[in-house]
Amino acid sequence: MLASVPGAAAYHRQLLSAALLALLALLAFFGPSAAALARESATLQRIALAELPAEAQQTLHLIKQGGPFPYAHKDGSVFGNFEKRLPLQRRAYYREYTVPTPGRRDRGARRIVAGEGSGGNVATSGEYYYTADHYRSFRRIDE
Repeated sequence: MLASVPGAAAYHRQLLSAALLALLALLAFFGPSAAALARESATLQRIALAELPAEAQQTLHLIKQGGPFPYAHKDGSVFGNFEKRLPLQRRAYYREYTVPTPGRRDRGARRIVAGEGSGGNVATSGEYYYTADHYRSFRRIDE
């Protein structure tokens, strides 16, 4: 019946578009971080700071003081989280840092990935993840 009213289809398209935009705005504002926190608490293992290798503890110290980093051309670069093993966040939220491996001449497989947190600063966020296997698995660092 409404379809026979002139302009009804256009009105419904506008109404639907407005509703979808409102939903997307709500999801962008509330959705990802709440969902990410729930997913993280359910799936990520944790590791105490004292249990980390000494090199990882030193890397975390450097992150918190802003460097200098041994691999300045790589450390602090964006970690894409393409495999979605960390909580979902916007692009460029995560940064990666090399954890040196004794006896290796290259960067090795160990990394700390730091999230910006609500303050937008990896040095103060308290959101740090350790991987010993080049991003195949992560453990949240408990300080």
